[in-house]
Amino acid sequence: MNLGMPEILVILLVALLIFGPKKLPELGRSLGQSIREFKRGAQEIREELEKSVEVKEEKPITAPSAKEEPKA
Repeated sequence: MNLGMPEILVILLVALLIFGPKKLPELGRSLGQSIREFKRGAQEIREELEKSVEVKEEKPITAPSAKEEPKA
């Protein structure tokens, strides 16, 4: 879904008509903050998942000891 320049202009015009010129900058700021927080949260989740994968990869796989008898 690609938005071209005409589609963006129509969306902005409709938003301007609905919310008015005084409210539009405030809405833009709040939308930007929301997107920023969402990206930050997604990045934190991604880092936690990467850390957990790294920890699992670092655990050595232990071989069975020589004292244990194989079961027949």
